[in-house]
Order: sequence, then structure tokens, then C-alpha cells
Amino acid sequence: MLAMRGSRARLCAMVLASLCWAATAAAWEPSKPIQLYVPAGTGGGADQMARVIQGIVAKHELIKQPIVVQNKPGGAGAEAFLEVKEKKGDAHLLLITLSSLFTTPLATGIPFRWTDLTPVTMLALDEFVLWVNAESPWTSVADVLAAAKTQKLKMGGTGSRQEDHIITVAITKATGAQFAYVPYKGGGEVAVQLVGGHVDTTVNNPIEAVSHWKAGKLRPLCVFDSKPMPYTEKITSMMSWADIPTCKSQGLDVEYLMLRGIFMPPGVTAEQVRFYVDLFAKVRATPEWKDLMVQGAFNQTTLEGEAFKAWLAREEERHRALMAEAGFLAK
Repeated sequence: MLAMRGSRARLCAMVLASLCWAATAAAWEPSKPIQLYVPAGTGGGADQMARVIQGIVAKHELIKQPIVVQNKPGGAGAEAFLEVKEKKGDAHLLLITLSSLFTTPLATGIPFRWTDLTPVTMLALDEFVLWVNAESPWTSVADVLAAAKTQKLKMGGTGSRQEDHIITVAITKATGAQFAYVPYKGGGEVAVQLVGGHVDTTVNNPIEAVSHWKAGKLRPLCVFDSKPMPYTEKITSMMSWADIPTCKSQGLDVEYLMLRGIFMPPGVTAEQVRFYVDLFAKVRATPEWKDLMVQGAFNQTTLEGEAFKAWLAREEERHRALMAEAGFLAK
């Protein structure tokens, strides 16, 4: 009798082990290449981050399928947002987005909200820095504001009624300084226009302008955050990101941070979302990602699940208020 019980116990253990193995083997994973849409042009912060992710996944063989990056800047990202919205249940499609997730539908009235997608994870938050050409006479925020009150300076930025434009209007409302806003397709182009002297100032993200700062072509004046950036490694021979003062400390009371997040189409399963949450956790653990965070001076806040959704809801309302004040809401 004891021998029979022992045999049954072993048999039960074998069955349970088999079931566990089967469940593990059946866990969802991509079966074809993953499309990663960028709702902006090439060279900007979202594009650069997407291509770093693509490289990390391939180099470290984090998944069996490749990631294919596609830029879809049409309509200030509307093209990408609407296409992902329509691909219900497609777990082989990802969207890396910025705060145009809020600004584009509010400004254009397109039939889209972030709730039409499936939030996956906040990768980081991106800073904004006030930049001038290194050959300009302006070495402080006060210099730029004084000049903008006597002559209408050209402020280059990505798109119209988006993040850069919102900050520009906020500067004017806070100080009275006047700017002629000049929109471009992406942050990379914006930085090049400032280097070439075609605009006077920009509020580019750090990653979009860092190569030109290293080359001695651009000068950072302040960061639009409540505290200085924490990165103390020297970017130039003289300065680190941490050496850039806050705008508020120089009399410009404007703060703004931007989303860098991953979304999926509606109708995907919790298991599929979990796969990508785990994938991006692995991406963030790599040295290449850590290097990107330092080079781009990112705020390394990350969120997922209900906490991420709550943050998105608050940010949508904040952007609605900011854009209403700027007169940017669709009529």
C-alpha cells in the first residue's frame, strides 16, 4: 500500500511538472518582427531612443524577433496614433511616444486619446534646455530675455502647438519676452538650424543637442525643471549636465518635462503586455541604456500598470490647461 501511494505521489509530481512545463512553453512571445513606430521625424529624441532600443535588443539577443523602427511624423504624430489605434489586438506593433500623445489630439481635434491605446511602460522623462548658438553674445537667461524684449528672436522648435511651442508661449507669458516661433519636423533638425544661425534660440531636449554642445557649437543656459540634472560627468571640458542651472533660479519661472513611453494597440492581452514590460525592464538594465540616460540627461522615472495610467490621466489634464492658456486647443 505504501509503495502504491509512493508511486501515485511520483506520478502526480510528474504530471504537475509536465503541466508547469507546458504552461511555460506556451507563454506568449512574438512570432514575427516587431514594428516600433516613432510619431516624429528622424534625429529627434524619440527616434534616437527607439534606435538605441533596437540595437540593445539585437546585441543582447533579448528576444528572438528583430525590432524594426518606422518613423511616422505625419500630422505631428497623428498618422502613427491613428494607425496604432486601428490595429486592434496586434501584439507585434509598439509605439514609442512623447507628450504629443496629448498635444496633437488637443490641438487638431483628431479622434484619438491615449485611452485608445494600451499603456505598457514609462521609459523615462525628458528634460528641456534653453540653448543658444555658442557664437551668440548671450551667456545667461537674462541676456536672452533682454534681447527678446527689444527684438523678436526666432525660437526653433519641433512642430506647432506641441511641447516646444507650449514652452515658448509660457516663456512669453512669464516674462513678456517675444519670440517668432519657427517649427521644424524634428529635434535633430532644430539643433542643426540653431548651429547654422537660422534661429536664435531653441528649447531642445538634451539628447537632441548634446553632440553640438560637445563640438562647441551650442551653449546651454538653463533647464526647465525644479532642480538641476544629477549627471556630473563632464560633457565638455568645462561643464556637465549638473552644471546647467534651473531656469527658475535665473528668474524664468517655467518648468516642463516630457514623456518617453511605450504603448500597444487596444485589445491586446495582459500576457502580451507583461512580455513587453519584462522586455523593457531588461533593456533598462543594460550598460547601453545607462549610457543613453547619462548622455541624454534623462529623468529616470519609470512607471507601469495603474500607476502609469494615473500619471497619463493627470498629464492629459495638465496639457489641456496649458494649451487652453496658450490658445492652442482645437476650435
